[in-house]
Amino acid sequence: MYTYKYPRPSVTVDVVVFGYDGGRDLKLLLIQRGGEPFKGQWALPGGFVDMDEDLEASALRELEEETGVRDLFVEQLFTFGAPDRDPRGRVISVAYFALVNLTAHPAVAASDAEQAEWYPLHELPELAFDHARIIEMATNRLRAKVRYQPIGFELLPEEFTLAELQALYETVLGVPEFNKRNFRTRIMKTGMLEEVGRQKNVAHRPAVLYRFNEDTYQQLMEQRDSAVLRRALDFEI
Repeated sequence: MYTYKYPRPSVTVDVVVFGYDGGRDLKLLLIQRGGEPFKGQWALPGGFVDMDEDLEASALRELEEETGVRDLFVEQLFTFGAPDRDPRGRVISVAYFALVNLTAHPAVAASDAEQAEWYPLHELPELAFDHARIIEMATNRLRAKVRYQPIGFELLPEEFTLAELQALYETVLGVPEFNKRNFRTRIMKTGMLEEVGRQKNVAHRPAVLYRFNEDTYQQLMEQRDSAVLRRALDFEI
């Protein structure tokens, strides 16, 4: 029988899920731990990877088991491996992050989580492990990517107004307000918005509704027009 002479650390996954409901707060999905260590403290959804399990599959499984949230597209963020990050021993965590419209993803505590809640990003409680650092890195990644990729559309309903889109960008980037005319001119130049009609049953003048045209975006990327996208989407340039 072969004996492996090197130590084998445990591997976990943690998932940073950003949610948006149309307000001025970007929110984060947290669970309250039901077991030790850090029992009762808030943390990111996650857990240990099974021996026969793919990392991403493990992240999605743990997310669903602990919060009830499922069917998300997740992207790998970073690997966190400080020797003292987990009091249980040598544990390396692979972090993922995702973006959702939180109205479509209510959180329900399950598994070893006492509670699962959406917290405003600027009002987070004290967090277990090194999860504050993980969230900081994920937030920086989100704010960087939203400047050159239209990832923010995943946080909106399928149909939205330009005012709703502008509010989303202001919220994600943490800025008080963009110039309305400049924002609309630059976003429309991308060709990624498709007009689908006007609002119905509203007390004010109905605004035009749009949806994201993914085919146009893919064409831009295939044509290597990332610089065009950056000039259009980075509203602080």
